[in-house]
Amino acid sequence: MSKENLVNPKDMFYSEKFPKQDQDTPALQRNMEPKPDCGEDSYTGHDELLGRKVLITGGDSGIGRAVAIAFAREGADVAIQFLPGEEADAIEVKEYIEETGREALLLPFDLRDETAPKKIIDQVITQFGGVDGLVLNAAQQISVDNLQELTLEQIRDTFAVNIFSMMELVKAANPYFEPGATIINTTSVQAYNPSPHLLDYAATKAAISNYTINLSQIMAKKGVRVNGVAPGPIWTPLQLDHGQPNDAITDFGQDSLIGRAGQPAELAHIYVFLTSNKASYVTGQIYGVTGGQAIN
Repeated sequence: MSKENLVNPKDMFYSEKFPKQDQDTPALQRNMEPKPDCGEDSYTGHDELLGRKVLITGGDSGIGRAVAIAFAREGADVAIQFLPGEEADAIEVKEYIEETGREALLLPFDLRDETAPKKIIDQVITQFGGVDGLVLNAAQQISVDNLQELTLEQIRDTFAVNIFSMMELVKAANPYFEPGATIINTTSVQAYNPSPHLLDYAATKAAISNYTINLSQIMAKKGVRVNGVAPGPIWTPLQLDHGQPNDAITDFGQDSLIGRAGQPAELAHIYVFLTSNKASYVTGQIYGVTGGQAIN
């Protein structure tokens, strides 16, 4: 019997130590070594999301980039929000989307600006004529080893980007949702197994998990499903932009049960499934893609 499709998960993606590196804010995927695998060369679509109009925050790199590419190849028009300064990565994603024949919209907005969510949704509606999917994935993650060095400004910014903007984007999009629309919030294993050096980030991710489950109860009344994805250690620019202690990058993800960091491409199929009609009976759930760390 052939076992050509039986592959050891430890060997499927990059499994060596990472070169020591960091970047100034904002970190760019194109400058990472090795570059994250976002499915650029591997993801094949099957028209699972044909005709959808979807907004992805943090869609220029990492998980958001992988999801944007997958969604476009599944037939969706895709708008991506990104932090100004990350245009180089965002333009690459736009090209991948347009290669599929789908429409792309680039939205450079700083989510610390409380006026950004409404402006973002207004532009999506103007460009696409509607919105029936949100992937709320953008995040700020800044490692602080000493509690006394965690400033109120950083705490406010982390909550503004990670959870406040998420709530406001949902409110702004809600009037346009029709039955069958979906929301996916990116939480984290940090919500369940927090690292002391990510005190504010982990707190926001716990809030996102709670918000996801709570919001699903509200949105179910109008036929809108709400779910979350909880990644573990995934190789993205977030880690290089002060997201990890400087001495932690080389061993990043090596202590997972799979023995390596995850790649963004390994999450894209989960977001596609949760957005597609195949997940018609799935709402209020958090899907862990953690390399083995528990989220329960």
